[in-house]
Amino acid sequence: MARLRSAGDRIADGDYDINLTADVLVIGGSLAGLWAAIAAVQSGANVALVDKGYAGASGPIAAGSVGAYYIKPDDPIQRDAMVNARMPLAFGLADSRWGERILDQAYRNLDQMAKWGYEWPKIHDGRERRGHITPNVLAFLRRQAERLGVRILDNSPALELLLAEDGVAAGAAGVRRRTGETWAVRAGAAVVATGGTAFKSVTAGTGGLTGDGYLLAGEAGAVFSGMEFTGQFHIRPFGGTLTKGAYRGEEAQLTDNNGKPVTLGRQTVAAILETGAVWDSFEKVTDPELQELILKASYGTTQFFDDTGINPFTGRHRADFVCEGSIRATGGIAIDDELQSTVPGLFASGDVTSREKVNGAGPPGGGPAAGWALGAGFFSGQSAARFARRQVGAASAGRTLRPAGGAGLRPTRARRADIDLRHVEAGVQDHMFALDRNYWRDGVSLAASLERFGGYWRDLREGLVAAEAGDARSSARNTLRARETAALVAAARWINTSALERKETRGLHRRSDFPALDLAQTHHLITGGVDTVWVRRQDVDPTAVFPGKERFFPEAGVGAVAATSEVKGVA
Repeated sequence: MARLRSAGDRIADGDYDINLTADVLVIGGSLAGLWAAIAAVQSGANVALVDKGYAGASGPIAAGSVGAYYIKPDDPIQRDAMVNARMPLAFGLADSRWGERILDQAYRNLDQMAKWGYEWPKIHDGRERRGHITPNVLAFLRRQAERLGVRILDNSPALELLLAEDGVAAGAAGVRRRTGETWAVRAGAAVVATGGTAFKSVTAGTGGLTGDGYLLAGEAGAVFSGMEFTGQFHIRPFGGTLTKGAYRGEEAQLTDNNGKPVTLGRQTVAAILETGAVWDSFEKVTDPELQELILKASYGTTQFFDDTGINPFTGRHRADFVCEGSIRATGGIAIDDELQSTVPGLFASGDVTSREKVNGAGPPGGGPAAGWALGAGFFSGQSAARFARRQVGAASAGRTLRPAGGAGLRPTRARRADIDLRHVEAGVQDHMFALDRNYWRDGVSLAASLERFGGYWRDLREGLVAAEAGDARSSARNTLRARETAALVAAARWINTSALERKETRGLHRRSDFPALDLAQTHHLITGGVDTVWVRRQDVDPTAVFPGKERFFPEAGVGAVAATSEVKGVA
């Protein structure tokens, strides 16, 4: 019996079952990706969208809900509060002008949805909860994208980008998980909106977020910014999947294993490391209506407490402090004012991008993060459509393209069958999940982890191919698993390289060996490279505007804070 030709081999050889062309290809079908596709169509582009899962039902939002910031353009007090409220957490690395532009576009997007017929939920007095982003919002946006003519390939993860001879992003190739088919989309521009990664920490909606977009972009030559600002952790019930905002209110009380009250954050970490556990309780919530509201905040919460027999209002339940990585953090693909990466024609949006423009070194929070997905998603699609229009014959079937994918597709040495992907994955998680390695970092452990990750990468790059399978569907899934593992290792290397370079504590980057903020390090860290990872410093935009700028740049003077609110290149 002839050996099945694997999906990985077929991708590597450019053998595709499905060949499509489009002006713009969007990779990722959650909030940012759907808005990118819609904006590109509205700009006159022919659009294809591919998603690892089911577009409109994937990612963290599909597993819960979030309230997007909704700024009224005629309310200066609200505008100032929403744009600048989190600036102290940005530690000098953000720009209020970007916050205004992104959230103004988010406002327009939410209003547009109402005009299209979306019925926003109402509170008890009849007012709309406009900006309450739920799975219903994603489903509605998918239907709108379909009505506008977006070609959607579900369960079709992109495994590599395709580049033109001049290095311009020109599409992508991948597999279909349910059929085993291979596919390729030639395009005049591409938008990566694949989300970040929590390194498979079993947080709701993040199982498929393995950093694929980082690997795709990095292999094509894109660089990253702020990857050290990804040390995001949040509280959740021990054994559950939903983190902080989805299930607990301000009345909740944490205690260490000895019963001593602790606060959320650093004291929580200390409680786990020093006493062995942390416990949560909602005993202070005595109002029945509020109790019901907490339980109804998410189906997953109600189901967890029902399944475990826990009544959170009558006693303590053990809690965990879990890694959320870059999903609810800041670092990612470096982008310019048009949401374009350093690779021409490759745009990015959502959690896969660096959100330093609006968040600096700090966490975005749910509202700003959803606002970024809405606004930046729109801008990325709009910019990609403009770029594609400038490409004469960009999606032409006759143009010579070269694939960018490496590890898991094209080994540089002899193929190895002994690489244990579970072992590699567990080794990455061993660092990224550890509170004393990734919440609190230090030079010794970061260097040791980088050495380990470097060894993993050499093995994957030199010899990894997908495990053999007896049918096309299994082969496609094995190839995806190989690429996902490579993405996890690559993301960990970029994060830890940046974290080792920043020798201070700032925002989501906490160094136990450098516990203080160092104003001399108010700069961005840019990292890149695949086989050899590098990092360099980049000055902050001197025209940036934000409250308290004089603290970080005394020479700029207070007058610089009142600079113009124009952002070049943002439509």
